[in-house]
Amino acid sequence: MLIDTHLITQVKEKIDAYESITILTHLNPDPDTLGTGLGIYALLKAHTSKHVEIVNASESLPRHLDFLPFYQRIKRKMDFEESLIIACDCGSVKRLGFDLTGRDIINVDHHASNGHYGTVNVILPEYASASQVAYRLFEKCYPVTKESATCFYTALLSDTRYFTIGTVNREVFRVAGELVDLGANPAEIARNFTQRRSLASLRILERALHSLALYLEGKVAVLRIEPEDIQATGATMPDMDGIVDYARSLAVVEIAVLLISLEDGSVRVSLRSKGADVSRVAARFGGGGHKEASGFTLSDMQTQEIVDTILQEISTLGLING
Repeated sequence: MLIDTHLITQVKEKIDAYESITILTHLNPDPDTLGTGLGIYALLKAHTSKHVEIVNASESLPRHLDFLPFYQRIKRKMDFEESLIIACDCGSVKRLGFDLTGRDIINVDHHASNGHYGTVNVILPEYASASQVAYRLFEKCYPVTKESATCFYTALLSDTRYFTIGTVNREVFRVAGELVDLGANPAEIARNFTQRRSLASLRILERALHSLALYLEGKVAVLRIEPEDIQATGATMPDMDGIVDYARSLAVVEIAVLLISLEDGSVRVSLRSKGADVSRVAARFGGGGHKEASGFTLSDMQTQEIVDTILQEISTLGLING
């Protein structure tokens, strides 16, 4: 699916109308939101005279992404009060972490559950990553630089789980190939993903795997991480990225669940599947995401109660065996 030329025109007009631009990435950032944001940042710095900032409100960022161009430019606070906002890979405006009332927003995303909160919404659920959307959008506006291609490719690699999920198709590989032609180095990017894990990430993984429990005839796997696990290992949220995929990798498992209990009493739930639409489960709890990768956060239920409720929803929705 191609991006509507009218949307491209609207985006270009908005950018041209502002002297300053703020690129926002979502809380608890993953490589897609950061790679998309940094890719756009690289293009705007290379081809415009605008004042540009890139911001993430989270306390910590994924350290293994520090190889990305302009990574060190990411700030925790917005300095521009009247800038154009470009939101990256964020289905809800609340997940950006700032009060954006009255602001012009270009909303770049690929979540079907996106709330269309932008002044201009460029949302393509058919695309495998927000970076794929951003690349196809901004290549019509500016020549794509090597720095930008590196960021977009990194985001695409991550959100497709190394080109293994159901959204991967011919167009995804076409985009990947174009980004390589533009200067992205697949070997270097892959090395930074697979060979730069922190010690804390391995320690928290060990504790999570020790909690593994199987339900519904072994077709649902549940992992848990408690506050004491986080404290004992020194793990940050980025260190826990990808843990749920270990549960999904089991041969008999069709749906994997990871519950991360935080000190403030909230529980972050990640859902993964091998084809079942787990976004329907997330939606029941006010969350969202994609068919095979979704999540939500609760603050008024105990972990076992959450597990029992999720299992009931999976059964009610017929996500296992139909």
